[in-house]
Amino acid sequence: MKMHFCIPVSQQRPDPLGGRYVLYSVYLDGYLFCRVRYSQLHRWHEQLRQVFGNCLPRFPPKYYLAMTTSMAEERRDQLEQYLQNVTVDPNMLRSDIFIDFLKFVQLDTFSIATKTASLDIFLPDGRNIPVEILTSDTAERVLEVVSHRIGLCQELLGYFGLFLIRFCEEGKLSVMKKLVDFELPYVSLRSTDVENCKVGLRKWFLDPSLDSVLMDCPAAVDLLYMQAVQDIEKEWAKPTQAQRQKLEALQKEDNRTKFLELSQEVRHYGYLRLDPCTCDYPEPGCGAVLSVGNNEISCCITLPDNQTQEIVFQMNRVKCWQVTFLGTLLDMDGPQRTLNQNLELSFQFSEESRWQWFVIYTKQAFLLSSCLKKMISEKMVKLAAENPEMQIEVPEQGKSKKHHIQQSQQKDSSRFLPRKSKIEMAKVDCVFGTIKEEDL
Repeated sequence: MKMHFCIPVSQQRPDPLGGRYVLYSVYLDGYLFCRVRYSQLHRWHEQLRQVFGNCLPRFPPKYYLAMTTSMAEERRDQLEQYLQNVTVDPNMLRSDIFIDFLKFVQLDTFSIATKTASLDIFLPDGRNIPVEILTSDTAERVLEVVSHRIGLCQELLGYFGLFLIRFCEEGKLSVMKKLVDFELPYVSLRSTDVENCKVGLRKWFLDPSLDSVLMDCPAAVDLLYMQAVQDIEKEWAKPTQAQRQKLEALQKEDNRTKFLELSQEVRHYGYLRLDPCTCDYPEPGCGAVLSVGNNEISCCITLPDNQTQEIVFQMNRVKCWQVTFLGTLLDMDGPQRTLNQNLELSFQFSEESRWQWFVIYTKQAFLLSSCLKKMISEKMVKLAAENPEMQIEVPEQGKSKKHHIQQSQQKDSSRFLPRKSKIEMAKVDCVFGTIKEEDL
């Protein structure tokens, strides 16, 4: 599936020869990833083309005359689409040319030299694991180092991920984003302007039944247990009183396997909880708390009369979704490096044989979109396992896995568009029907 790359803004800068050039601010999942020139991206494209040939997406053409405003806007939009499309091929994502360039531009943008550094990785139980890394080490590499330290089986790495997590007052926490494999955790942490932000290790799957795959690895069981305890303490998972008493008894006995087995029955176990936000249902401005997991979006909505309403959207009712940027950044040279405050995610769902839009205004729009993609990917893997005659390519943790399927999948569009030019961006049939490999 496409990654959430976008270029919402660009700036003209003077060059040493007296001319001017355009510097593009590239954002990934709503956070500033790097700033690059067209010429840098063009050279990178040519290097990729030498290896991957004509399977690359079309790169925006050079202009040999001065660009008009409309031409500059068109190029910005084309470069954004290029970055989104070039990340579809999992083989390209894992190539040295792809990774080395993105490592360089991340370090260069934030003026961080490659050197040895210590990075604290926080576990769900509050402990931290200091690891010695290079500032240029990717999230994939750092995860390997951490897993070695805690004894996590290498073949299970794909079930876990590194996240930027903000630790708030009163013990609350907010998951800001999952670090993709080629991101540099040291740089991402140092470059964020969010206070009390740390790099945390969490499981990265939203189908609770996948716990069973990990139960033979003691380190994996420990991580699942820590996160289950944390989620219950933070009220992300909601046991009944009877369940809570049994869980507390198992916790005192330190019976982690039985604790996890019982947790499977707990409401919202294994879900990711988003920060309080607002939505337009049943009317604009209603408060909402979203929990995402187990192939559904669960919403607790606060109505204007302060009554609450629970509504659940099963993913097989969701046709498509899009992320839209609702404003502009004014201070691109200052500390403001995130776009999250002005985002909405809207999805189309089926209700009583009618398609309707549900709009959520949340700074975690890209994280929510990543969760929706994850649930689709897990559903496709499960369908493929149940029907080996189907054909599908499921990119999972950067690796290409072939299966046979002929069903279809939801699609998303996460392009940045200002509010005034918001359009329907990906009018595609996204219920489980005909899956195209290039869409995953």
